[in-house]
Amino acid sequence: MPLLDLRDLVQFPNNGDNTTDTIINGVHFNLTALKHFNYTIYTNNTISNASKCYLIFDNFKPHMFANGSWVNGTSCYIPYYNIGGRGVASIVFAVFFTISIMFTLLNLRKHGRLYLREDKRFRAVGRRWQWYWMCFVAACGMISTLTGIDVDRYYLQQIPIVLQSFFFVLMVPGTLAMVWEATRHWGSWQERQIVDKDPFILPQDDKRGKTEFYMPLVFYLFAWLNFFMVIPRSWTAVEKQNTPEQKENIARPASTGSREKVGAIFAAIALFVICFSLWHSLHHYKPRTTGFWRKIDTFCHYCPTKLFLAILILAIRVGYGIASAWLWEISIFQDDVNIGYPYGLGYGTILLIIIIFEIAGFFEENEDKVIIEQRRERGIMTDRELGIVKKPHWWNRNWADKYASDDARLRNMAGEVGGGRATARNIERNIELGNMGLRNRSRSRPNEDPFRDPEPGSANKAGAGLSTTRTVSDMDAASTMTGRTLTVEDTKPQQVRSMLDIN
Repeated sequence: MPLLDLRDLVQFPNNGDNTTDTIINGVHFNLTALKHFNYTIYTNNTISNASKCYLIFDNFKPHMFANGSWVNGTSCYIPYYNIGGRGVASIVFAVFFTISIMFTLLNLRKHGRLYLREDKRFRAVGRRWQWYWMCFVAACGMISTLTGIDVDRYYLQQIPIVLQSFFFVLMVPGTLAMVWEATRHWGSWQERQIVDKDPFILPQDDKRGKTEFYMPLVFYLFAWLNFFMVIPRSWTAVEKQNTPEQKENIARPASTGSREKVGAIFAAIALFVICFSLWHSLHHYKPRTTGFWRKIDTFCHYCPTKLFLAILILAIRVGYGIASAWLWEISIFQDDVNIGYPYGLGYGTILLIIIIFEIAGFFEENEDKVIIEQRRERGIMTDRELGIVKKPHWWNRNWADKYASDDARLRNMAGEVGGGRATARNIERNIELGNMGLRNRSRSRPNEDPFRDPEPGSANKAGAGLSTTRTVSDMDAASTMTGRTLTVEDTKPQQVRSMLDIN
């Protein structure tokens, strides 16, 4: 049977046994009962009322009783036709979206893993959001394309075209968030590398920091406005495409209404915020130049290729959304649309953005590992400037302790910390100036007032006494160091000039 896209009302045939009997596809029906339950026959060989619809051609031969119940009936909303061009394209894109989820999870594991302690200023979830949104978008694309297969196969349009259209437009805010998080995090990554060198060079309370605080709020405001304009609404009107009147009066106004137009404009504003975020990061974290051509050269040199291509392709997708909000002929909501528009400009652009991010993710290194390598290089440069030559890794003065047994390590630790002679020796050894013992503790010094003038002759006596004491002490020290005994004649008396000379 040929594909019947349209239907119109026809009269019941008068070929029955009497005036209340009619024969449709070889089956007798009570004409009075059909009219009582508001059943009507259409040119596409379906019989239906406001709630039920049955096929009545070829091998589909339902029968209705006088009470309105049916037997051997087949609903009009079943997969009847073979897969067409829309279904084949849906299968191809569904396979690619499914495979992309696997690679996205691999990249999420690679770039989301922590090798350094998490910093409050640069949260680990910030670099993971891009991959979360990519999984969401790929899942929506997979569901949308899989349900698009039945759009070609269904005899009359019903839930498949609704599901395909619903998840198709749901991919737009998800794709905007995916590209936004990639762009925002690239700027955050540039800031992290600069702050890691000098923590105080980029304050968080300046104009730059405040701009970066408000930009995500502005972007997600318009992204969610796009979501609330095109998603939460009645979708049953998209199913009404069985007659030219239904398409023109029901499906088309619902698909090109004011909500779709405003939602497409909000998506364009969100795209502008993404472009501003990229310019902001290049302006603050990359070298600044003057002159038109120099600025273009700097942009081409420092702008990441993945972000430039992603934003450019996203602009094509947003432009298609704006055009389809005004032009019904290129909208995916239409069941017989030219598949080049929704699959090339819709699914194709989003899938291409995902592929670009996947390839970039596999070539780029984990950020924590990059930070560790940068710190190591800065340490080598600092050591070179200071003239410090580090020993190789195998060099270690305590190699014996390193390879000692556990019992030997415990004995060494007990010798360092425990009591006894070992502790006394270690304490004496670790004091910087050694034990400062008092000399001649047994000898009593004269009870004199240092703030009064000495009596005549007492200075000489005191000096002689101190000289003798100093001489004996010096003799003991010298004997210890040289190994020979000094006599009194080898020393000279000390002259006391002030209290500072007394020790």
